[in-house]
Amino acid sequence: MNKPAPVTDWVHDFDHTDPRWTENPYPIWDELRAECPVVHTKRFLGVYLPTTYEAVKQVSYDTEHFSSRRIIVRNVRPEITQSAPPITSDPPEHKPAKQLLLPPFTPDAMKKLEPRVRQICNELIDEFINEPKVDAAARYTKHIPVRAIAHMLGIPEKDGDLFIKWIHEILEVGITDDEVLMRAIHEMAAYFSGHIEARKNHPTDDLISTLMHAKDKNGQPLSDMHVLGTLRLLLIAGIDTTWSAIGASLWHLAKTPADRERLIAEPELMPTAIEEFLRAYSPVTMAREVMKETTVSGCPVKPGNMVLLSFPAANRDPAMFPDADKVVIDRKENRHAAFGLGIHRCVGSNLARMEMTVAIEEWLKRIPEFRLDPGGEVKWSEGTVRGPRQLPLLLGKTG
Repeated sequence: MNKPAPVTDWVHDFDHTDPRWTENPYPIWDELRAECPVVHTKRFLGVYLPTTYEAVKQVSYDTEHFSSRRIIVRNVRPEITQSAPPITSDPPEHKPAKQLLLPPFTPDAMKKLEPRVRQICNELIDEFINEPKVDAAARYTKHIPVRAIAHMLGIPEKDGDLFIKWIHEILEVGITDDEVLMRAIHEMAAYFSGHIEARKNHPTDDLISTLMHAKDKNGQPLSDMHVLGTLRLLLIAGIDTTWSAIGASLWHLAKTPADRERLIAEPELMPTAIEEFLRAYSPVTMAREVMKETTVSGCPVKPGNMVLLSFPAANRDPAMFPDADKVVIDRKENRHAAFGLGIHRCVGSNLARMEMTVAIEEWLKRIPEFRLDPGGEVKWSEGTVRGPRQLPLLLGKTG
């Protein structure tokens, strides 16, 4: 693959896969926001980037001019043959597809899942608690949502490494390598098709069977393709996003001892701290396709282009959040957009909040003292979802 040319003018030629964006996007967003509420690049066949909360909100709520049929900005735009309802659905198909997924993700359903998630966190911590250092991304954060979603779907938790491989290939490598992307999608389809076939003869009490028994808006069972697409969505959306959010929260606490000590001393602050971590380190950037010409915050946008819908950039907009660049763990007003805005607001927000809360609580209970390992390197993921993929920590007191 040809490497893209490095960016020399972020305002007119941004690239969200540039290593500097991956490493530290915040000053770049500040520069873009100061220039214009919507910037444009010719890369990726033409992409707009709304830089303010207001502009991101406008695009999110406008399903007439912007379609969700493509949700990742890539180098190619092939014919659409694979979908992942409801995230890739537009009205009127979107609403019935989303309503099918609401019952398994209610707060009550999460309460039932919580003991298993606490158990998963402690099983993972048991494996490294006596070691002086650990890569928390490799050995803790990424496994929590993998095992939790496997538990909900009724598939073996030991298959987690497969899911992690597919997610990396779809969300990172697949942005520029179509062959890798399609191979991962086909492998995932074959995997889930096997589980769907098995349940036709032996129904189970899990989320796959729930989807197989669900009815569409005409009272008909969902097609295997619809079930497959939704399972693909749950696996991708339910894993990478949450492990990124947990990892970024731990990264913050490792480098900010005052916040870590305060959370241990005042555990009642945990809910507001989690919301602030979600705002400050939002992992998810989505995309929309421009279907009809319109304006966003006074800027013209034209069909044939994509929109990089950066909820993380919206959440750093100082017009919406005082001290937007500071992490304030007791921030009172916090109407962040980490879970999206409009009809596509995340179905799994209750699951993500619960997993983040439990993961940080259990870590702080057992490892109250930790810091970034100066001899290691923190590495962040590229592309649509941003979070630490390598998080080297020293455990225990200094000295």
